[in-house]
Amino acid sequence: MIRKNTICLWYDKDALEAAQFYARTFPDSAVGRVLRAPGDYPSGTQGDVLTVEFTVAGVACLGLNGGTAFKHNEAFSFQIATDDQAETDRLWHAIVGNGGQESACGWCKDKWGLSWQITPRVLTEAIADPDPAAAKRAFEAMMTMGKIDIAAIEAARRG
Repeated sequence: MIRKNTICLWYDKDALEAAQFYARTFPDSAVGRVLRAPGDYPSGTQGDVLTVEFTVAGVACLGLNGGTAFKHNEAFSFQIATDDQAETDRLWHAIVGNGGQESACGWCKDKWGLSWQITPRVLTEAIADPDPAAAKRAFEAMMTMGKIDIAAIEAARRG
């Protein structure tokens, strides 16, 4: 059954490779149906992988091999909530270590240019602290980080 709402992500030609990487990396992720082009199209030929249905952390996606016309940018990202430093480190290093790149404040990009926010739940709780001074300290600590360091966020929150 076709879902009512699915996030469509545009790839040059690597939608299947990306979907397989996400399925290996994130819990509650899987690769579904792969549709091959029934005829030639502007960025491929009959028989090439055209679309890939997949799930990333429970979110339904469709990878479209549409060619080079469009690129991913930071206006869209996946935010993955992590429970501890080990999970934060594992996901960050999986993305960056597979041809991706680091950014600031828990953001990184995978090798296909898709942005990810690897966000410990501790960080979200800290910057929403009812004590404005504690929230500010945690926020200012986050602003100095690439990958989030949970112990440093907790220390900043405590003051």
